[in-house]
Amino acid sequence: MDERSEVNQADAWERSYWSWEVLFAVAYVATAVLVLINDGSATTKIVTEAALGAIAVGYLAVGRRVVHGEDNEPARVVAAVALIALSATAILATTAASFVLFLACPLLFMLLELRPAVVATTLLILLEPVSAVLNDGWDNQLLSVLLPMTAILIVFSVLAGKFTSDVLKQSRARADLIRELESSQAEVARLSREAGTAAERERLAREIHDTLAQGFTSIITLTQAIESELDTDLSTVRKHLALAGRTARENLAEARAMVAALAPSDLATGSLPEAVRRQADRLAEEIGVPVEYEVDDLPTLPTAVEVVLLRAAQEALSNVRKHSGATLVRVRLSAVDGAIRLRVEDNGCGFTPDSDGAGFGLRGMRSRAEQVGGTLEVRTGENGGTELELEVPA
Repeated sequence: MDERSEVNQADAWERSYWSWEVLFAVAYVATAVLVLINDGSATTKIVTEAALGAIAVGYLAVGRRVVHGEDNEPARVVAAVALIALSATAILATTAASFVLFLACPLLFMLLELRPAVVATTLLILLEPVSAVLNDGWDNQLLSVLLPMTAILIVFSVLAGKFTSDVLKQSRARADLIRELESSQAEVARLSREAGTAAERERLAREIHDTLAQGFTSIITLTQAIESELDTDLSTVRKHLALAGRTARENLAEARAMVAALAPSDLATGSLPEAVRRQADRLAEEIGVPVEYEVDDLPTLPTAVEVVLLRAAQEALSNVRKHSGATLVRVRLSAVDGAIRLRVEDNGCGFTPDSDGAGFGLRGMRSRAEQVGGTLEVRTGENGGTELELEVPA
């Protein structure tokens, strides 16, 4: 996180805290000067200045950390008691030290909850007329001014203290909210990474099943055929060897395209109809059954849609090879009512939902179709065999 972000996330109280410290410094210096120039004994001045100095040193050494600490209630109470004791000592020693209230009262509201802070500041403000009586007696002419001023100061202190407490609460609540948001963002980022990892793992599983696994199955089938024909039909052996080599090279190209996250290699080197035709021709070569292929004039399709159609054709033809025992296969690509339809039919043993429906290949085809807004249907044909029909928006 850069510096600008950190500044933006800092709460309002932290950003404006320097203004309070300016007030603290001004109030301290003014009180100390008034005590020095005020008439009074040296002992009184020493006691008062010592109390004021203890307040300043205590704040600089400990008070800042206590004010900023959010969960250290005992330390706040101890600091407030010490502040009250030192302020009372200074005010009772000389009435001129009453200016210390300008720093003591706000600090009490920072340290305590609203109600105890109101009580503490009220008691401190009342010490001013008490000090005047103790030092100069009831004949002190300042009492006529101090008494109404004391009442005004109490009201002002309560109102200002409430405002300070509200600002502190809002600031701390905002800081807590920022921490919660940061924690939530981190959790969302973690879940997003996990979801992305799961999606990529599923994509790779589908790609491997639809390409490499089927290619390896073809190579195994061809190898078994070669073993059975090696001593009887060398021309057929050579044909099957060539087909196995071509399948291996295509598998290698698919693996490289998969690693590079590119479109299928068949689509990279030609159109969708050509790619599907190559799959149909390969099946005819491998199992020796006729494969009828028809294609309409297709509009230009997004790559994602072409990939779904090609992978569905590969999976359907692979199922024909492995399960159907068919003697005739039909493949048709057509444009129908703003959609592209792929239909693969065979006259084999038919479709059993309980067995094939649980297969990864069928689930993968259906998942691919749903990703582009398409539908997939697999059923047993009217005359036996299996019909697969995939329809995707054009």
